[in-house]
Amino acid sequence: MNVRKFTAPTSREAWHLVREALGADAVILSNRSVEGGTEILALAGEDMAALAAPVVEKSAISPQTLAALSTKRAEAPALSFAQPNAAISIKPAAKATPAAAPAKQSAHAEVAPAASAFDRSELDSVMNEIRSMRGMLEMQLAELAWTDQQKKEPAKSSVLREMLAAGFSASLSRYMIERMPAGASHKQGMSWIQGVLAKNLTTITSDDEILEKGGVYALVGPTGVGKTTTTAKLAARCVMRHGAGKLALITTDGYRIGGYEQLRIYGKILGVMVHSVKDEADLRIALEELKGKHTILIDTVGVSQRDKMVAEQIAMLSGAGTEVKRLLCLNATSNGETLNEVARAYMGDGLAGCILTKLDEAATIGNALDVAIRQKLNLYYVANGQRVPEDLHVANKAYLVDRAFKLKRETAPFRFNDAEIPLVMANTARAMNDKSLREVILG
Repeated sequence: MNVRKFTAPTSREAWHLVREALGADAVILSNRSVEGGTEILALAGEDMAALAAPVVEKSAISPQTLAALSTKRAEAPALSFAQPNAAISIKPAAKATPAAAPAKQSAHAEVAPAASAFDRSELDSVMNEIRSMRGMLEMQLAELAWTDQQKKEPAKSSVLREMLAAGFSASLSRYMIERMPAGASHKQGMSWIQGVLAKNLTTITSDDEILEKGGVYALVGPTGVGKTTTTAKLAARCVMRHGAGKLALITTDGYRIGGYEQLRIYGKILGVMVHSVKDEADLRIALEELKGKHTILIDTVGVSQRDKMVAEQIAMLSGAGTEVKRLLCLNATSNGETLNEVARAYMGDGLAGCILTKLDEAATIGNALDVAIRQKLNLYYVANGQRVPEDLHVANKAYLVDRAFKLKRETAPFRFNDAEIPLVMANTARAMNDKSLREVILG
């Protein structure tokens, strides 16, 4: 392995020397400031490739190599155990005589597998070290590349900071920044980014999607996301449009203390009876009895996205004998990782779309919009308060994208500075192969 050192007055000149000497595939081992300039330690790409060559299989080892390994093993000092309690004595192994040659040859088959297994474990350990070093080097190279981009394209860097501050994931932000039109100013870049985000958000056009078409809708999601309150808001809108006689309310929430009572109180105010069901059989009976209703809303029990009851709940709603469209309630105050996990857990046939809740409590909403784009969720409503039914609005994608960047927030301690952004973006290299990112529509 031929590691070479390059020193120059500036980083750019040092990089130029590396490229001229080792080519574009050179691997940078270190980059540090020294007296009089910058020092870079680099390795040629072919040398790195040779290090990462696959381990030779045992079957591929030649007889000559096995014989050499056996000879070295035989010439090593032998251990002699005279008695169980006697001290261990070490003495040189006797040289083999010509008459003992057959015995020595037969020993090759016994020694070779042990030697090969020993060598294999050593090589595996070395390969793991090389892979770890390669990952570290790739991250360092990515950091350097982003640092260089900040200097060359300051507009892209400023737009990137805006996206990260708005709550969008680093992977989606990088994917879009890399495809932003070259030479665009900060204002032009932000306009392009907002246009792409809006294009990739899917929303309903009006209340008619539910209120006029009707049908059976079940609000699902983890505990505490606002399913019952949102159900009451939708119920109030249905009563205002069609009257109490056209609406039915069902609850499957028999777990929470007061869960049924909360919806029953809303139903009493609206003049609508609330039916309680426990399992799939009860749900089938209830839906059969209520099939004459224009709209049926089902308030389900909250289930953690990691609970096996999610699958059981989906199976119950899917096997009810009537088409049940599920609306997933997503808490806008949750972080992107949690929202993405919830969306993936509740996916499946029958998921019509989602409702963003607690919008009034969220410091950023880019995380929620990010998940809606990744998971191709049809966004129905956004809820921004407890008032029934006033605090429920049909989702407007242009407004949501604009609000994501203009939302007043006290997030200064959590924003990234210029020196931290390269480190954040370096970790997104592997995420760029995410299928959900490749499906983002650009232009």
